[in-house]
Amino acid sequence: MILQVVIDKVLSKAQETASHSWEYGTVFEALLEYRDPHYSIFHDPFPGGEIPELTVEDVEALQYVKPFIQTNSARLCEGNGSSSDPTSLCIPALLLYKSTTFQSSDNPYLSAADRQLHDLLSTTPRYGNGAISHRDAYSSLWADFIYMVPPALAYHGVFTSDLGMVKESVRQCQLYCEVLGTSKGYWRHIANAEGTNSVKSDDGAWCTSNAWAAAGMTRVLATLRKSRYASETADEQSMLLDMTKVIFDGAMEADTDASGLLRNYLDDETWFAEVAGTALMAATVFRMAVLEPGTFGERYVGWATRKLESVSHHLDEETGVAAPVVNSLKEGQQTPLNGINPEGQAFVVLLYAAWRDWRTAADNASIAMTGTDASRT
Repeated sequence: MILQVVIDKVLSKAQETASHSWEYGTVFEALLEYRDPHYSIFHDPFPGGEIPELTVEDVEALQYVKPFIQTNSARLCEGNGSSSDPTSLCIPALLLYKSTTFQSSDNPYLSAADRQLHDLLSTTPRYGNGAISHRDAYSSLWADFIYMVPPALAYHGVFTSDLGMVKESVRQCQLYCEVLGTSKGYWRHIANAEGTNSVKSDDGAWCTSNAWAAAGMTRVLATLRKSRYASETADEQSMLLDMTKVIFDGAMEADTDASGLLRNYLDDETWFAEVAGTALMAATVFRMAVLEPGTFGERYVGWATRKLESVSHHLDEETGVAAPVVNSLKEGQQTPLNGINPEGQAFVVLLYAAWRDWRTAADNASIAMTGTDASRT
């Protein structure tokens, strides 16, 4: 298994190398789930029904992300042609708002988060079925969107007591699934609207984008389960479970590489085995195994544990660098990245945190059933 001292090195590399909005958002999430898990969406995110009041100096994730959040523009961060990627910073922006001693309607972080969501919901192009585009200039659906936007919509909806916004987070997942989902379970990476043939498209089952989608829906599910709207969103929760399960099942069916890692494109044996997508997919299985153990039991947990072991063999214990990894800016590159993938580094941390929390939950369940602490026997 992965040693904590190695994970600390992996995390440091993620922090040092992140340079894009979605990377900042993902490293924030990794820091929160790893260092301060009790504040994450998988534990007690809404004490007393509200988002928590935190002190920035006490939460490493907020210290990390604060310098990257812009409070004087329409976007929380430069999106490089995407309005969805900066949306990944909405949750830390709201937590920074709650961390201030004087919370007013003109608080810079609250205003910035509101502007980001207004920009996303009001000016971003829509696909024919109503799905919000991942890109600014034209209608294009990327599976990555599911990790960036729906968790932010759900969290903001709980924060503002807006059930419609909470449900919209799930609707966007459904609309994306309508377009990107395949008969094999896993999703296509990118679909563009008609008339955009000259822009980037990708019908392949990119491992990382499938993991983004599954992980994003899992975060939305946890938000619903932990919020005051748990009973009012039973149908939405069922949909999220179904959509996530089919991605898992498709990935597991395509898991045939001798390395124990998933391939960069899941169903294409000509592609290299890859750490980043494997790590996030396995992390998401562990999270679902805690949220819905009746569905994601031994078969899924056993698979995720084997992926954890495979990932652990592909970490440099001296430097903390994960390899082989995809070049996330050129996912069609036929060779692994010669360098560090910041999101991949964060995915490994998310995997360790998810496994640790699953193990704790399993131990607690065992104690509750037998009255015996297995760690003391």
